[in-house]
Amino acid sequence: MAENNLSFDIAVIGAGHAGCEAALAAARLGKKTVVFTINLDAVANMPCNPSIGGTAKGHLVREIDALGGEMGKCADKNMLQSRMLNLRKGPAVHSLRAQEDRRMYQIDMKKRLENQANLSVRQAEVKSIERGGEGFVLTIHTGVKYSARAVIVATGTYLEGRVIVGETAYSGGPDGMFPSRGLSESLERLGVELMRFKTGTPARVHSRSLDYSKMETQEGDEEITPFSFETEGGLTNKIRCHLTYTNEKTHEIIRANLHRSPLFNGLIDGVGPRYCPSIEDKVVRFADKERHQAFIEPMGLDTCETYIQGMSSSLPEDVQADVLHSMSGLENAEIMRCAYAIEYDCCDPLQLRPSLEFRSIGGLYGAGQFNGTSGYEEAAAQGLMAGINAARGLDGKPPVVFDRSEAYIGVLIDDLVTKGTNEPYRMLTSRAEYRLLLRQDNADLRLTPTGHEIGLISDERYARFLEKRRRIEEETARIKAVTLAPSAELNRLLEEKGEPPLSTGIKLADLLKRPAVGYAELAPFDPGRPRLGRAEAEQVEIAVKYEGYIKRQFEQVEQFKKNEKRLIPADIDYENIHGLRLEARQKLMKMRPENVGRASRISGVSPADVGVLLIYLAARERESHENS
Repeated sequence: MAENNLSFDIAVIGAGHAGCEAALAAARLGKKTVVFTINLDAVANMPCNPSIGGTAKGHLVREIDALGGEMGKCADKNMLQSRMLNLRKGPAVHSLRAQEDRRMYQIDMKKRLENQANLSVRQAEVKSIERGGEGFVLTIHTGVKYSARAVIVATGTYLEGRVIVGETAYSGGPDGMFPSRGLSESLERLGVELMRFKTGTPARVHSRSLDYSKMETQEGDEEITPFSFETEGGLTNKIRCHLTYTNEKTHEIIRANLHRSPLFNGLIDGVGPRYCPSIEDKVVRFADKERHQAFIEPMGLDTCETYIQGMSSSLPEDVQADVLHSMSGLENAEIMRCAYAIEYDCCDPLQLRPSLEFRSIGGLYGAGQFNGTSGYEEAAAQGLMAGINAARGLDGKPPVVFDRSEAYIGVLIDDLVTKGTNEPYRMLTSRAEYRLLLRQDNADLRLTPTGHEIGLISDERYARFLEKRRRIEEETARIKAVTLAPSAELNRLLEEKGEPPLSTGIKLADLLKRPAVGYAELAPFDPGRPRLGRAEAEQVEIAVKYEGYIKRQFEQVEQFKKNEKRLIPADIDYENIHGLRLEARQKLMKMRPENVGRASRISGVSPADVGVLLIYLAARERESHENS
């Protein structure tokens, strides 16, 4: 192999959902990039569940797309069934989830990597990373050495992976792949502090062995909302999903075999995800629940494998079979792949800057489950940001960092680098303080200008975005100015909706603020209305209907930003700040927060410590002003 084919600007280790986004972003920003994967057949693999999105996760996918990432486009193309979750609640928590054709998604994303200019895709296991040359030297399993000016570690669950099923444990990666061995030791030599986490997945069963007549049918949405703002129509549901439940017999089987569960007999050392527990963990922790849901979801159009969401387990295979056979519709279920747990190494994310670069190892970035998160969407979001910031770092540009009021991506990364995590981190809508502003439906309005400025959104796409934004703004202003006169037809509609009839004229916007009244329903009484797309009309309705709440949240954001703008000098000596508690001093010295807002969110830093810090900064500023 020629020498110039071994030298790269950016090397990405891992081609899961984080690695794919990182590699594509870096290459699209003009950097010569290589992405390594232990097996090319595992590119963009979905080792857990064959779906993209979900509560809060759908927000992340739409933000990735708004910034120029790839996950949403690939998900739309390979979608089997789509549903918008939480529609009975307000728009802040509406979240898109799509069942995916797992293999077609992999093939499609792999092709996108292969066809990307500036990007080389290499099947190889990276065994070590060392400082060398202008950045790093990476040695692969055959002894060949690559050089890279920056490295993004996106190893997923492969790093020293250990698979556990019942009393059996063996070295392995997800889905029967090989694990990554030796890289953990190399990272520790560089100064990376590692943790040990655990995750798991349910069994896959043969669809012919299931009795769907005993289950509840789950249809997809009639009108499908795509993940990507560039997808224009043409999406149809191709499958049905089903729902069944555990029962008391199921729970008795599990309780009788807890002594054989590696979760309870000490065989598993890693910490598992609290918000995605195994079925045995659910039965123990929620002993008062009579049943738990199990969603029956096909893995693809060209396979009989079927996934049982909600039944993650590490019980022995014979117990897994008994558990499934106790459930309605699964009495004769044939297991094709048994459920398993997997332990793996990951980094302590408190070592990272908000750019996802290691504080003490310039040029080294982390992304995805390597950073202690759980989920494809969380991984892809971090991969995108790591790829962007690694490329910008090589160009001497400042990193792109979103704060908690700008994006779910900002909440995710801020939580990781300021609070850390003692379990696999999962994104939840409750983690976002300003979720009414950070809706999935307005991700493009919030982030596409930044994506264009970075260089990942084309001029053509940006022009279409600007036109969409103009139409939304003009229509929002118009309906605030239009007055509707009372009429028998309008009053009939209002009475049907349980709303009081009109006796005088009313502003169209004021009428729309009534809870039961929708924008589309008022079209017959509004002849001056322009023709808007469904997404544009949705933005207009939300902007008007929730105007007061949105205004109040913007006021809260302004207060939040005051602390975010209060920068902390990089050379500050926390040892000399009298009044700081010892724990706060140690945490602040270790993490070096960039601003007061981030300092206030560090675990172990109290409001009193923040007050002391503010007094110190004010005194320092006065002294600097007097000496200037």
